[in-house]
Amino acid sequence: MSNVKIEESWKAVLEGEFEQPYFQSIASFLRKEKEQGKTIYPLGSLIFNAFNTTPFSNVKAVVLGQDPYHNPGEAMGLCFSVPKGVRAPPSLQNIYKELNTDLGLPIPKHGDLTQWAEHGVFLLNAMLTVEHKKPASHQKIGWQTFTDAVIRKLSQEREGLVFMLWGNFARQKRVLIDGSRHLILEAAHPSPLAGGAFFGCRHFSKANDYLKQQGKEPVNWAIK
Repeated sequence: MSNVKIEESWKAVLEGEFEQPYFQSIASFLRKEKEQGKTIYPLGSLIFNAFNTTPFSNVKAVVLGQDPYHNPGEAMGLCFSVPKGVRAPPSLQNIYKELNTDLGLPIPKHGDLTQWAEHGVFLLNAMLTVEHKKPASHQKIGWQTFTDAVIRKLSQEREGLVFMLWGNFARQKRVLIDGSRHLILEAAHPSPLAGGAFFGCRHFSKANDYLKQQGKEPVNWAIK
């Protein structure tokens, strides 16, 4: 991952992690996979897209996903997000429905969540890479050690953030977050497999109400 660049504030906060043996082993694993001709998503330049789009000091809310989309052209380094021109996956369609119900915002015509990231929503996947057509294939290569450290850093070094944990996998990360310093919102996963249990969580309005109480600018959840 020598070609990967990460935003300066994150580089400073996470400097110790990049030197750890586990992180070197992630880099080595990915190099070997590519040498063997395997297709890895997202592109190397997008692995740290969430970090590069939302600097450490800009984070207001954290949405935690599991691993990147494993189909061609979908993964872009922001959880739940797909590039413009790619059909919004079912989970994202349900997120949009809840956004519409909760805040009355129109359902976006594309699935690119970059605007959220630019407005302080840190869209973090627990695993930052995946092999083509093999969901969760990189679950045990060390990424979770890294992203758990990221969540801890946000919890310890920032105040008054909103952590939005959707589904059982994300909710397990609650132990990494200091609930006395931050708002933790939990809900079912937005996937259709959850049978609509995500609907009615009103996380978008709850997040903004909390941010305003903290004296912070609320997130602009509108996507154009």
